[in-house]
Amino acid sequence: MSPRRLRAIFRRTAIGVAFVVLVLALGTLIPRGEAGGDADVGAGSGAQRTILVLSNAIHTDIALPLNAETRAAFGFVASAGLPIERPDAEWLVLGWGGETFYVRTPTWSDLEVMPVVQSVLGDRSVMHVELAGRIDPAAPHVTPLVLSPERYADLVDAIMASFEDDPSGAPALLPVPGYGAFDRFYEARGGFQVLFGCNTWTGQMLREAGIATGLWTPLPFLLGASLAIHN
Repeated sequence: MSPRRLRAIFRRTAIGVAFVVLVLALGTLIPRGEAGGDADVGAGSGAQRTILVLSNAIHTDIALPLNAETRAAFGFVASAGLPIERPDAEWLVLGWGGETFYVRTPTWSDLEVMPVVQSVLGDRSVMHVELAGRIDPAAPHVTPLVLSPERYADLVDAIMASFEDDPSGAPALLPVPGYGAFDRFYEARGGFQVLFGCNTWTGQMLREAGIATGLWTPLPFLLGASLAIHN
């Protein structure tokens, strides 16, 4: 290959990378939602509700405190065998994602090619619900956010609206095993595509609660950065 051809390939690659970086930066820096609203990054007190955004390299979840309000709203999980009334259950962790990848990849060691391909091409969506004990809000990859009671109710309503109902009107349990004894999968509304996946869902739920995020945050670190910038 001639030097001129190599330079042309390098130039096009550099332009492509710069474009992607620019789009991701703008998606993080341009706010969407109620910047400066009644949600703060930090610890809560009194009547306020503290929620947690949990993240790993590719995925984010929302953890709701298992108070009486949360147990009443999500009491349907008890019929699926989740002991939501256990006194040592402190958080209800919820996430949205593509069915094939989400169900078949509980750990990185379970990663397969076809679920990744399905995520790129498009997939049905599911909700993942898990009971958790104590979570340290100061731990890495944990972002605490404080909501007023009214905004917390908005968040709960938005999350509930993400579940697909069965013919009886209750959230539709997916007939697949969870990752363990304390989690279940449910059918969800909306189709999944990797560019508008779990992290954009998390951002949408937070905006419903008055928390500003970036315009488009497809990766956990972009969502985290936007929360720090806009709140």
